Amino acid sequence: MRFLATLAVLLLVSTTSVLSAAADARLASPVGLWEPLDSSGKPLGLIRIYEVKGLYNGRIEPMSPTEDHSARCTRCTDDRHDKPIIGLELLRHLRPENGKYVGGAILDPDTGHIWSCELWLINGGHQLIMRGYLLFPFLGRSLTWQRVG
Repeated sequence: MRFLATLAVLLLVSTTSVLSAAADARLASPVGLWEPLDSSGKPLGLIRIYEVKGLYNGRIEPMSPTEDHSARCTRCTDDRHDKPIIGLELLRHLRPENGKYVGGAILDPDTGHIWSCELWLINGGHQLIMRGYLLFPFLGRSLTWQRVG
């Protein structure tokens, strides 16, 4: 009986460790659903970051089921021109490097401008900093994004 109790405890501890490791791995990656916040902390929308062949991209997700799906990116000048805003690929081609995600670009659908960008996780992976810039990172602006899922 003591053996079965010990075995049960060992199984419980190992299962908890596996689940904890999976949660830690999720928080160590930008993959997931994010809510960008403006400088006053107001939500700007939802962005889903996903990984394809080692590169990270992000697309705009609806904030609610009733959100207008007819809005289009009329100011976009590349292949995203006139594509629906919901589902629009906002982030492209970020790659991990020295604790950051670099080498990518972010689209501002309001203006159609495409900026270089980099991301890095903070607060144990619960938030990230997105820095959009022109030429050099110090010539840009940062936004904090909150992990939603």
